[in-house]
Amino acid sequence: MKTHFLAMSIVALSSTGAYAETFSADVWADNWFELRVDGETVGEDSVPITTERSFNAESFVFEAERPFVLGLVAKDFKENDTGLEYIGTGRQQMGDGGVILQIRNAAGEPIVVSNADWQCLTIHTAPLDKSCEDQRNPVAGEGACAFDVSEEPEGWDTAAFDAASWPQADVYTEAEVGPKAGYDEIAWAEDARLIWGPDLEQSNTVLCRLMVE
Repeated sequence: MKTHFLAMSIVALSSTGAYAETFSADVWADNWFELRVDGETVGEDSVPITTERSFNAESFVFEAERPFVLGLVAKDFKENDTGLEYIGTGRQQMGDGGVILQIRNAAGEPIVVSNADWQCLTIHTAPLDKSCEDQRNPVAGEGACAFDVSEEPEGWDTAAFDAASWPQADVYTEAEVGPKAGYDEIAWAEDARLIWGPDLEQSNTVLCRLMVE
């Protein structure tokens, strides 16, 4: 499935002499994403995060005025705060995430790709002990199934936010992520990389940001 966002306003010079440009974005995420520009949503996964195995790429268009901050919210599917999926079945396991992104200008030239230049903060980590995956009756917050969760920092996806303490994105290979349906539908830029938090299995919600000059 593809979601298309296109601003309908006419591009015009601003009082500062800057002007809005039209950009095209391609994003693939396991399982869900939302992309923001200076705190405003410009595109998101059309398949809800509550859908198991929702693998698809999204392509959409947006307008923005440089410089701007890209804010990417990426979430892996989980049934609850244990961080597990298929709970109570023979397939009970920790899910694994991954996201890749590219943005092109009106001439079709790639100006942004996902890579180690991004800063990513994990705000939901679970389970804290991977042995939770093997529990017969995993209960969120108990024993090996403890979790760590926090709210999105206010204004994290705007230029005024100080992200100096945020770690750089972790970069993963295709073999490590195992991207599925939708990934191969996009001709990814040569230097675009799959990124995520520090652990593909335990990092469940990741906030990533990048300043685009």
